[in-house]
Amino acid sequence: MTTLRLAPKAHKRIRQGHLWVFRDELAPHEPCEAGDLVRIVTDYDYDLGVGFYHPTSQIAVRLLAAPDFTKERITNRLRSALQLREQLFAPETAYRLVFGESDGFPGLIVDRYGDYCAVQFLSAGIDKRRAEITEALLDVMPNVKGIIAKNDSQLRSKEGLPRTTEVLFGEIPPSIEMTENGIRYNLSLAEGQKTGYFLDQRVNRSFIAQIAKGLRVMDCFTNQGGFALNAAAGGALEVLGVDSSASAIEACSRNAALNNYTQCSWLVADVFDDLKRRAAAAEKWDMIILDPPAFTKTKAQVAQAKRGYAEINRQALKLISNGGYLVSASCSHHMREDMLMDVILEESRRVNRKLALVYRGHQSPCHPVYMPMPETQYLKFLVFRVDGW
Repeated sequence: MTTLRLAPKAHKRIRQGHLWVFRDELAPHEPCEAGDLVRIVTDYDYDLGVGFYHPTSQIAVRLLAAPDFTKERITNRLRSALQLREQLFAPETAYRLVFGESDGFPGLIVDRYGDYCAVQFLSAGIDKRRAEITEALLDVMPNVKGIIAKNDSQLRSKEGLPRTTEVLFGEIPPSIEMTENGIRYNLSLAEGQKTGYFLDQRVNRSFIAQIAKGLRVMDCFTNQGGFALNAAAGGALEVLGVDSSASAIEACSRNAALNNYTQCSWLVADVFDDLKRRAAAAEKWDMIILDPPAFTKTKAQVAQAKRGYAEINRQALKLISNGGYLVSASCSHHMREDMLMDVILEESRRVNRKLALVYRGHQSPCHPVYMPMPETQYLKFLVFRVDGW
């Protein structure tokens, strides 16, 4: 195994537990292949462990926080990850089973949907060991009927990997059924975004169900109807889900029918345009939920992202009745919670609405935060009561 040395004074963050070594933190070294295991030492020869190397990615080494990555190590870590999720969510069996570095697998995502798994191999080191990981998954969960690799993420391009979707084991039916918070969903793992469903909002959806009774609720960027259906389950009087994707809205309609939620309706529309139109018409809603896709994936785009968050929150605030709720989320890592709060506060001043924060949430515990790495904490979820006095 090749040993690579850090540049002088580049060790502090990594010695504190951060698992990424950036390219400019390495001293000159001999060439290595993408996905090779390398050992990292400081400029004063302190051993920092082993990791996956990449010759061109900005993240030059993804450390393992373990001395090796053998089949036995992979299996034991998967078993530990499964035990945590079973403690958190049993008897339900839909959750993120592996969340990258937070579970000791740099660049690996595994989402479980009952008897099926959807995986993403997002680093060259993980992709190189896909066979061992698949075998270990089957060892840990022998009843799995199918495993699909949803390797269509742009993150693979940064590692020089092709973007593909393929079945790794068994069969993947055109649709499967899962349960979250007691609500039934019919999903397509092959056609759905990312791994089929966004599991990170599970706990926050449950909170919406707690406060939705008797309310008129609009769920913007509804995707497959997660927040809308939880509002209906909580006794909302009327629920409208809005999304620009016709296929997503079709899925929402199927899921509502599956649960017999007759108070739900669905609309294919651009959320920005739809909110403006409703504000101009002086409509009133008791709760508006804003859960948009990531508006920024880099620091350079933060200013532009702030403008997007400002626009949707400003229009939503115009629509909310006194004593109603603004629910605003961001899945952009670079959009910190304090930034989002500042944007919302500024827009509330512009439209003369008063806010009281009643709930703040984060990603579901099946997306654990590895504390030395702020990159593993990305989801912000804020619920405000509007003019409630």
